[in-house]
Amino acid sequence: MFTGLVETRATIAEVRPEPPGKRLLVCVPSFAGEASLGESVAVNGCCLTVVEVEGDRLAFEAGPETLSRTNLGGLVAGSFVNLERSLRLSDRLGGHLVTGHIDGSATLERREDSGAWAVFWFRTSPQWTAQMVSKGSIAVDGVSLTLVDVEAERFSVALIPHTLEVTTLGQLRPGDVVNLETDLLAKYVQKQLAHDATP
Repeated sequence: MFTGLVETRATIAEVRPEPPGKRLLVCVPSFAGEASLGESVAVNGCCLTVVEVEGDRLAFEAGPETLSRTNLGGLVAGSFVNLERSLRLSDRLGGHLVTGHIDGSATLERREDSGAWAVFWFRTSPQWTAQMVSKGSIAVDGVSLTLVDVEAERFSVALIPHTLEVTTLGQLRPGDVVNLETDLLAKYVQKQLAHDATP
């Protein structure tokens, strides 16, 4: 379980083909020395397992399902990713409950910069916007954000200067694809409502 509060923006050092998947080697000087094998880390919001620790590098394995459903399949050496270690029960929950299980993707449609601030409009499937509400929560590439407007096939978020500076979101341009995880509680509510409506 995660909070959507990104700990660090890290660099992909190497991507090794390991058919049918890939091994991602990520340079993480901030906490690689504290990491252990088997630990869960959210990489762009996707929960992956540390399979190797080598100096300031962590290695993760991503299978075909992960590579096809997330933006991890497009990563190359030099790409930046958002990282967050898993939540401890004693931690403050500063973002919202994030599982690290990516629901789908969205494409940045429009970016409205205003000084150091910005509003982003993302286009996505109605399947995912059905689980969104204005002022609710959404995880975009692992970053916990508050929804501003929600329409049938798109939604907007407002980004503060700090978020734009310390996460990968500040580098996004129209056409870029991001990972989405909708709010966990919204999924359960939607499921229950669908069940109650079944004759």
